[in-house]
Amino acid sequence: MELVVLSGKGGTGKTTIATALSELVQDVMRVDCDVEASNFYMYYEGKDLEKKDFYGGKTANIDDSKCIKCGKCQEVCRFNAIQDFQIDPFACEGCGACTLVCPTEEAIVLEDEKVADTFITQTDKGIIARAEMGIGSDASGLLISFLRKNAKRFSENEELTIIDGSPGIGCPVIASMTGSDMVLVVTEPTKSGLEDLKRVVTLCEHFGVYTMVCINKYDINEEMSREIESFINDKHLKLVGKIPYDDMVMKSINELKPITFYNESIAKKAIEDMWMRIKENIN
Repeated sequence: MELVVLSGKGGTGKTTIATALSELVQDVMRVDCDVEASNFYMYYEGKDLEKKDFYGGKTANIDDSKCIKCGKCQEVCRFNAIQDFQIDPFACEGCGACTLVCPTEEAIVLEDEKVADTFITQTDKGIIARAEMGIGSDASGLLISFLRKNAKRFSENEELTIIDGSPGIGCPVIASMTGSDMVLVVTEPTKSGLEDLKRVVTLCEHFGVYTMVCINKYDINEEMSREIESFINDKHLKLVGKIPYDDMVMKSINELKPITFYNESIAKKAIEDMWMRIKENIN
């Protein structure tokens, strides 16, 4: 069973909720699919069981010994990645146009580009599948698909896989949720929060994924929370949680501990209640 935690925008508390939920499950596999800003794994100390290079694209390379410096590659490049017969790897998109116009055989070749290191990390709370992308790297959708597939090798005996997805509705989100069993969308009571929620829900509807919603910090704008609830009811979605604003959450982030570690936290109690409702939907 795969539960993907998403949000329409960054900063809604998605990772805080994902880490808390993963603490409440007896047997859980954690997958950090927010690969462009990975932080799920930071809440745990562990040992890397496996590290692999991930190649997700191509980049062009000029062989100076074969280049006749005709300049045709620079003329055809639409990304301005070629200057003075040198290729900027951060600007190159690997389209291959330069290789087609080059009159000298193998003067320009496309080579596999390493975009990330992937890890299987053992912690005292179980295993996390995660990745560290290189600066300026692309292909995050392919990387996420690999992470989910890689995690399945270690999750045969786990009750649940919790995936901390990326914010937004782009390729990383699609790769995180495609083929999953259910999605929990975390939103906040603001106008932008509602509009972003609408976009994520539309995406979930397109892929036919069972969708639940949680309103985080609902009490900072209860009028807006009611408007979000109205949208949820109109869409016949499940509102499984309303989490109050809690200063203790900032303390947990600063100390890199799941909010469930703080017994005096009101957010902890609300998330525990939400998990009971999620379990009802799983059953």
